[in-house]
Amino acid sequence: MRNSQDFRQTIRSGKRSARPTLVAHVVPGGSGYTSVGFVVSKAVGPAVVRNRVKRRLRHLMRDRIERLPPGSRLVIRALPESARHSASSLCRDLDGALAKCGVL
Repeated sequence: MRNSQDFRQTIRSGKRSARPTLVAHVVPGGSGYTSVGFVVSKAVGPAVVRNRVKRRLRHLMRDRIERLPPGSRLVIRALPESARHSASSLCRDLDGALAKCGVL
């Protein structure tokens, strides 16, 4: 997902699930292709930390994107706590958030 309008529409109209390290916004199913976007603000930390968090989340989503309903849109917003947690902790939070939204 690259268009700011897609991000905005997904965040406003999607199901929301919050965890200590991230918030997932999901619009399940629909027409088109499945897309995922990441929001990692400066509150998470300097650029090196933000990029590390984004790489971890992107890597975790590679294994999960095929399990999402076709045409789904997903925005994952990293919270400042995500910088202090391990990849396994992010994995648990991501799985929990997606399960609560009903897409996994």
